[in-house]
Amino acid sequence: MKILVVGYMHPKYDKRVFRTVKALSKNNEVIYQYWTNQHEKGYIERNIKYIPIYYVKNIHDNPMKKLRRRRSLDKDIKDIVKNEEYDVLYMHHFLASRPVAPFKEAKKRGKQVFFDIHEYHPENFLNSLEGFTKKIKEAIVWNFFKKQINYSDKLVFVSEDMKKDILKSLGIEKDYFVLKNYAKNSVDSKRKKKSIAFVGGVNRNLDDEKEILKELINRGFEFNIIGMETDYFKEIDHNATSFLPYEEMMERLSEEAFSLISFNTVNSRSYKNDVFSLPNKYYDSIAAETPVIVRNSFVSMAKEVEEKNIGVVIDPNDVKGSVQKIENAYENYEEMMENIKKYKHEFVWTEEIEKDFVDFVVD
Repeated sequence: MKILVVGYMHPKYDKRVFRTVKALSKNNEVIYQYWTNQHEKGYIERNIKYIPIYYVKNIHDNPMKKLRRRRSLDKDIKDIVKNEEYDVLYMHHFLASRPVAPFKEAKKRGKQVFFDIHEYHPENFLNSLEGFTKKIKEAIVWNFFKKQINYSDKLVFVSEDMKKDILKSLGIEKDYFVLKNYAKNSVDSKRKKKSIAFVGGVNRNLDDEKEILKELINRGFEFNIIGMETDYFKEIDHNATSFLPYEEMMERLSEEAFSLISFNTVNSRSYKNDVFSLPNKYYDSIAAETPVIVRNSFVSMAKEVEEKNIGVVIDPNDVKGSVQKIENAYENYEEMMENIKKYKHEFVWTEEIEKDFVDFVVD
């Protein structure tokens, strides 16, 4: 079978996208389109035909200007969908200026279509818009989102909660697979420091979390930032590393008492793209045998953390209460560690999970 994977604006080695490419290419031919800001030539290696699409992002453009600039890029990718020979189209996103076109084109050609929905698109698309413009945008996106799903033969979601919310909102039933953002591998925990780690990029609106961190530092905790140097936490005592290779990042993370997973992609704490998220750093933390601190509005994570007792669920608006919950958890740390050792295999990518996913696509 030949599968066309459209990564759209994901870079070549995006963890989720490239994982699907590698898994599907073991026993099938894969055509892989990805984004790059370097001038690269396409090539074929093993069972994968790499098609780089060059585009320079300008983060200072307003949303509508960005959309206009995407038209030429989107036409190039639509032409790939139209002209390449394949049996299955696997979409990791949609074309901003032509959101339905590749789905429709593939179905017109009699191809199977898979849609990997790892973002809550009606809110995520042009997510910097606010007020009345935001409401109009979301109505438009829900309209073409429903068309995209109707054109799709099967769906892939990042979490069960996101699947339930989206399909219930649209009143649609589809065959689906939940592909979580599993860790690449697991490591055994090292001697733990009385510390809290923050892994990866900083998002906005962590002011409440800062107050919690300050109070915990006053009570003897360290705060460590892994994989990033930033001025965002400059008023808080901390240690920071630059970007680390995955294996080294996991080793460092395994030394921490807790991993703080609280972030805002936009200014709203009810933003569903965050609420239903199960980010890589969540799975990496448990796979590194490090309990997590997650905020209560993260529906999917908070429910799992409480059910399995593998961390602490906090309310960032309640600084005193959150600090007390973290200190209580630290005093009962061994119980959490026993649960993490019990459940961590569920957070790691395995051959069995890969086989189930590949069977779902090529069956």
